[in-house]
Amino acid sequence: MKKTISKASSFFGKPIIPGDKSISHRALILGALASGKSEIIDLLESEDVQSTASCLSKLGVVFKTEGKRTIIQGIGDSGLKSPQGVLDCGNSGTTMRVMMGVLAGSSLTATLVGDASLMKRPMKRVAHPLRLMGASLSLTSDDYAPLTIMGRKIHGIEYELKIASAQIKSAIMLAAISGEGRTILRGEIGSRDHTERLLPHFGCEVNVTPQKIEIEGGQKLTGNVLKVPGDPSTAAFWIGAASMIQGAEIEMENISLNPTRIGFIYALQKMGADIETEVTTLSPEPIGKIRVRFKKLTGVVITKDEVPGLIDEIPLIAVLATQCEGVTEVRGAEELRVKESDRIEAVALNLRSMGAKIEVFHDGFRIQGPQKLIGADIKSFHDHRIAMVFSIAGLVAEGETTIHDAECVAVSYPKFYDTLKELTNHEIGERS
Repeated sequence: MKKTISKASSFFGKPIIPGDKSISHRALILGALASGKSEIIDLLESEDVQSTASCLSKLGVVFKTEGKRTIIQGIGDSGLKSPQGVLDCGNSGTTMRVMMGVLAGSSLTATLVGDASLMKRPMKRVAHPLRLMGASLSLTSDDYAPLTIMGRKIHGIEYELKIASAQIKSAIMLAAISGEGRTILRGEIGSRDHTERLLPHFGCEVNVTPQKIEIEGGQKLTGNVLKVPGDPSTAAFWIGAASMIQGAEIEMENISLNPTRIGFIYALQKMGADIETEVTTLSPEPIGKIRVRFKKLTGVVITKDEVPGLIDEIPLIAVLATQCEGVTEVRGAEELRVKESDRIEAVALNLRSMGAKIEVFHDGFRIQGPQKLIGADIKSFHDHRIAMVFSIAGLVAEGETTIHDAECVAVSYPKFYDTLKELTNHEIGERS
């Protein structure tokens, strides 16, 4: 499916932001592993989250949907059941990597597969620490899915994370719960911290400091109620658009303002953006309001230390950089090369097709702004974030921008184009 975007003359509204994808995955998994019932409110309805629910269902977890509420009957002491057939993780790296940790200390054997994109993404980075815990995993070519986990007794470890990855960190922590002894994580632990926040909400004690994370094995989870806030990575598309379109103004409520997730807001404020935030709820996740008004931006340097807090939004930073005064440079973002696509190359190819100049590094890029964008045919590479980022680019480009394979947005934001239409008051062309 192709979507055609035209330059926007206005951008106003109060978009309702769907539930946070990272929290939705973890809420399903923790509710499934807990004793008793859990109730998850405003769970994200997307293909990625459905992949996690589908895998858990095959492992014997029962879900029931009542309006905006998802009721989970946790397996508690009864344990997960052996699945019939493979566990299909679809396009979801979070599903595959976190489920590796869940299954490592179980008493069953399971094979995880995914779509063509996911089968090319590295899994050894998760398998290595799990093997140090005593887990038995078999990977294709020692790095990829299909992968098989033969669950058995595992034990705690002291491990230094070399990559700031919430998926790796979460897999180790969830494995640690089912193991014996203490697990201590050090190193690059500053990635998004939803697992650390949600485990205590489900009755598991975790000791977190800036230097380390400690968790004791053998702990039991207890069912609870959790309201999923709006996803700041989803809100980022509208924040970015409002920061580029003259006269724009938007307001959003019930958004996760977790400090590990709003690096994009910090980066835009450093660029000079007019963004106000207000925290209205603190626990288990900071939640609040965001208001954005158009203001001319200036280029900035984004360093490796800042990247974990805005890894998903860096492609959008590139589009914003074309509209800034001065130079914007991003370094330390090599992780973008092993996402759903090589996002550094995808951004460079598509920006160049729109007439922009970009200097590419192995771990980032440099863009001199401002530059005039021209509507073009955009390759999404079946990557939801690339499709959405260049839809936003189309709002400031001269002429029409056509997004190929635009249906991939359903992975994280099925109603993206409906909301885009509402905020711009523009029709969006569609053809197969």
